[in-house]
Amino acid sequence: MAIDGDIKKAVHVKPKEEFDFFNDERVRSVFYQILTACVVGFCVWYLISTTAHNLEARGMSSGFGFLTSEAGFDTDFKLVEYVPGVGTYGDIFIIGMLNTLYISALAIIATTILGFIIGVLRLSNNWMISKAALAYVEIIRNTPLLIQVIFWYTGIFSLLPRIKNSLDLSGGSELILLNNRGLYMPWPVPGDLLWLTEATVVIVIIGIVVFKRWAKKKQDDTGQITGTFLPSAAAIILLPGAVYLMSGSPLGWDIPTLQGFNFQGGATVPPAFLALLVALIVYHTAHLAESVRAGILSVNRGQHDAAKALGLRQNRVFSLVVIPQAMPAIVPPMISLWMNVVKNSSLAIAIGYPDLVAVFMQTSLNQAGHAIEIVGMTMGFYMFVSLTISWLLNIYNKRVQLVER
Repeated sequence: MAIDGDIKKAVHVKPKEEFDFFNDERVRSVFYQILTACVVGFCVWYLISTTAHNLEARGMSSGFGFLTSEAGFDTDFKLVEYVPGVGTYGDIFIIGMLNTLYISALAIIATTILGFIIGVLRLSNNWMISKAALAYVEIIRNTPLLIQVIFWYTGIFSLLPRIKNSLDLSGGSELILLNNRGLYMPWPVPGDLLWLTEATVVIVIIGIVVFKRWAKKKQDDTGQITGTFLPSAAAIILLPGAVYLMSGSPLGWDIPTLQGFNFQGGATVPPAFLALLVALIVYHTAHLAESVRAGILSVNRGQHDAAKALGLRQNRVFSLVVIPQAMPAIVPPMISLWMNVVKNSSLAIAIGYPDLVAVFMQTSLNQAGHAIEIVGMTMGFYMFVSLTISWLLNIYNKRVQLVER
């Protein structure tokens, strides 16, 4: 028995590990991390010190003090107040940044909506519709975006009628007018009590979100479908409308009127903005449509047939069964596409739209110098926007990845 006990102890005794500093995996891992950090740090120090030395040798100033200097030029499109000769290069940076974000946001929203529509039409049983969608996708995807931007600017919007022959897009009321100088439309002038209507809209939207979540939970628990579209539409229209009328309709409109050789008042959108916006939407819609089509095709056909067998209508099959299961395949390429919309908006420099590259990295750089600072700020802006888009959509992507196939 004693011998057996000694054998068991001998079996459970682990051999003593010898520590080898040069061959230990943990030591190598830490060593290579420290070595990499040192190399990167040296490269950064070398670039900064060499750049500073070269600037000093050429008598060129450096730093960000130029942002407070007065800028002596103006832009034909801006979302904030700016006076030439009074505003600074920092204001120009903000103007360019807002212009870039504004047109990118509009393009992303329209691209997402149209991309899903065209992607579904690509799978239509109607031969004419599916082939028309296919032709659109193939033609647009295989044409460079820069050529499309120039085409829309020089071939469409620059050839529109002149001021006196403006196209009336408001059905004869002359409120929305389009000509070769841009798009003219009324601009709202808020009154003192308009905040009541705005607050009502916010409250109604919150209520709609809660109502839809309740309807979804009820459907998950009982299988009973509660219609949410009509009640939500009625609430978002009737309740704020009632508050708006009861508060005395506190909203006026500044309407553009023809005075001399141009329209005065209202809001004006230049042709360069319209051309760039249309080109971005048309081009990226074709790319997103293919991602949507591929995502839908990745869903097993049996899912569609099972949903039809349960009695669901075709629109319900897509919204409740097919699209939720296709989203894990659609979202990753859509992240890259949204980032490309923002970065491709820099092609505005080809047609004169005052985005960040045009007004800051071109005009401001030519006047104020400071190329390194200006280029660095521009690169930092695009990197920040791209990382923000990636972060937000990756959060959504993690949620849709929970959908079972």
